[in-house]
Amino acid sequence: MNILFSETLRKLREEKGLTQTDLAKKLFVNHSTITRWESGTRLPDATMIVRLADCLGADSNMLFSLAAKSEESPNIIIVDDSKPIVTEGLNVLSKILPDATITGFIWPREAIEYARANRVALAILDIELGTASGLDLCQALIDINPRTNIMFLTAYADYSLDAWKTGACGFLLKPLTPEDVKEQLKKLRYPFSMGGLHS
Repeated sequence: MNILFSETLRKLREEKGLTQTDLAKKLFVNHSTITRWESGTRLPDATMIVRLADCLGADSNMLFSLAAKSEESPNIIIVDDSKPIVTEGLNVLSKILPDATITGFIWPREAIEYARANRVALAILDIELGTASGLDLCQALIDINPRTNIMFLTAYADYSLDAWKTGACGFLLKPLTPEDVKEQLKKLRYPFSMGGLHS
């Protein structure tokens, strides 16, 4: 539950003299969507945050920052059928995002089980997972939580076209580097808390 964002949104709306219904009409969303945002049970996506800022005369960066602040550390997973790649990925990610809970998986089914039990903020997936497909795993994770950010990690740039069709927000070439990860983190579809981001 994101109280900081919800309380700020309600305050900004009331300062503009708008009801929840008024704001919903301006944004072309259902009244219940505004109610969920103001109760803290849901967060708007990046596009909607920009529209909210526009509509309420607020600073979009401030709203992004509030939306990213969460009461728990984000869960990040990396899935690759190569143990050395997973190990190196864990090292790179833990240095960049020390406040995150980062877990590696060799088997897609284990990643799916983890995602069912934990809200995954970011999944970094190999495209070729032995006999399994990272593209299929992407769809399974999005089915579990549509707000999971997906980045693909592969040694083959040729896969990028297929990867973009899945709803992924990033594409990384092996080997994983801190610079590439930081660049992709700027493009997240659903921002999450990166307060401990190391440069």
